[in-house]
Amino acid sequence: MAPNPKLAAALSAAEAESGEKGAIYETILADIQNLASPTTAADLDAIFDSFFGQSLGLVASRSFLTSFIATLKSIEKESLWIEVGNRTLNRLAAQPSSFFDAAATIYELVATAHENNEDFLDAAKALAEIPLDSSQRKVSDADKARVWVRIVRNYLEVGDDTAADMYINKLKNIMHTVSDPDLNLHFRLSQARIQDAKRDFLFAAQRYHEISFFPTVAEEERLHTLSMAVKCAILAPAGPMRSRILGRLYKDERSAQLAEFGILEKMFLDRLLSPAEVDKFAEGLQPHQLATTADGSTVLAKAVVEHNLLGVSRLYNNIQFGALGALLGLDADKAEETTARMIEQGRLVGRMDQLEGIVRFEGGEASGEKGSGRAEVVANKEMRRWDANVESLAEEVENVINSLQKEFPSFVAANLVA
Repeated sequence: MAPNPKLAAALSAAEAESGEKGAIYETILADIQNLASPTTAADLDAIFDSFFGQSLGLVASRSFLTSFIATLKSIEKESLWIEVGNRTLNRLAAQPSSFFDAAATIYELVATAHENNEDFLDAAKALAEIPLDSSQRKVSDADKARVWVRIVRNYLEVGDDTAADMYINKLKNIMHTVSDPDLNLHFRLSQARIQDAKRDFLFAAQRYHEISFFPTVAEEERLHTLSMAVKCAILAPAGPMRSRILGRLYKDERSAQLAEFGILEKMFLDRLLSPAEVDKFAEGLQPHQLATTADGSTVLAKAVVEHNLLGVSRLYNNIQFGALGALLGLDADKAEETTARMIEQGRLVGRMDQLEGIVRFEGGEASGEKGSGRAEVVANKEMRRWDANVESLAEEVENVINSLQKEFPSFVAANLVA
């Protein structure tokens, strides 16, 4: 597509001029609305090509690019930003690295256009091209963080938590030097969203709860973040770590305002959950929070079964696996498998007798440490007590022998010497 004839004439005159051409081109850019209205991609491309065809030097080129980008920004049309921006970037790629600043600004403009069009993946890819680590361009940690946070948020919008996590790891190395409260907030929120997406619900719940206290966040958003913390805590694996975060959330006065408060209260107090309560809670969950796990059950179903198992352990001293399965909505084998896993991981206090098909629950809280189930702890404690008793008995026997040797040395010599 050819440029506007009026603009083409102005460019021809500029090329023929023998004086200071840089100022002439900047004047053309300033008068673009009169020379070409409406301004098209062909018009801006023609100006760019005409200027760089003159080889006017680095200083003039930098000044021209500043005006060119400002003109492009002033035309609020996303399709134009993307088309002209990408073509300009391709041309600048063949130019000296002295134009890194201009390229960075154009990449951000193209990314903004993609974000406005909700093309978040393309926006993330455009931002990822910004030169941040070049020796030719000094970039502060705050500016790096600003770009990387945008990339993370765009990847999260399309559900690519793996790519987002890669940039979160970069941010971890510099956020301690960044004082901007908004950047720190978005960094923490992105961390929580990534851990939530990766089903690391305990970490996500802690992060969401921290963010819910940020004074820079609107009250409505703080309550929403608190709600996310409650949902993640409920979905987390049952055990002492989850109990602690549930306790903090339950004691938070704001939690009573949430729709999830009823199920939060039952979870905290180790009360059994009914299917109706679980179904109602599931209505407010996101798709990844209802995903199917490797064993065929959903994340929510698994969390509820483990919670109800803890609840049963508070009500019964012992129970057969068949009866336990009936309470949990599982068959006896699945109930046994779930119980064994939780005891082995240190999340449930109990001992299993597979010959009798029964589990015996013990009082107190589980250790929470994998491989240190309460049954093993008790067994080790009994063994240590046995060892101590044997050692004490041996010492008493030795004391008796010593006393006999003092009083009756001949008897000892005749009867007790090995």
